[in-house]
Amino acid sequence: MHRRTLLKCALPLAVAAATGLSAQPALADTTSDLEARARKALNRLTTEVPAAGELAREAKAILVFPRITRVGLVFGGQHGEGVLFRDGRASDYYYSILGASWGLQAGAQQFGYAMFLMTDAAIESLSSASGMEIGVGPTVVVVDRGAAASLTTTTTRSDIYAFAFSQRGLMAGVGLQGNRIAKVPRR
Repeated sequence: MHRRTLLKCALPLAVAAATGLSAQPALADTTSDLEARARKALNRLTTEVPAAGELAREAKAILVFPRITRVGLVFGGQHGEGVLFRDGRASDYYYSILGASWGLQAGAQQFGYAMFLMTDAAIESLSSASGMEIGVGPTVVVVDRGAAASLTTTTTRSDIYAFAFSQRGLMAGVGLQGNRIAKVPRR
């Protein structure tokens, strides 16, 4: 992993710890850079995973975090910035995901994350002033490659389907339980 990426992650995590995981302005190099990376990541996911492509056609909105950085040594945290797409267009806001954890952990990892919002309730939860906390509110189903093979739009009944992709690094697992997703102002 690049030092610049880890430094970009360290600042939001420190701020999150000090402010109780509140939203901070988007840190992407430019807003168009973040949107371009999110579109590219979504296109790649929907091309490589047919179930993601089917969900994309049925979803009311798709929230894409092209890169989330997770670091930890007993205490850990993760941060990423994302874009909400509705009808193929980026929304007026960007989103930040922040999380903190503790326990037996060590390492660093980067991954992408796409959340297919299937219901109006899921979108309303994301749009609320306090943001959305994963594990509280709408039902989130994390789909791995094995489950994706048997997923069809006729079997989808949850509010949100989430896919992790492009995992790199030395930390095992991608658990998002307890992380906060919030709107952030564009720079």
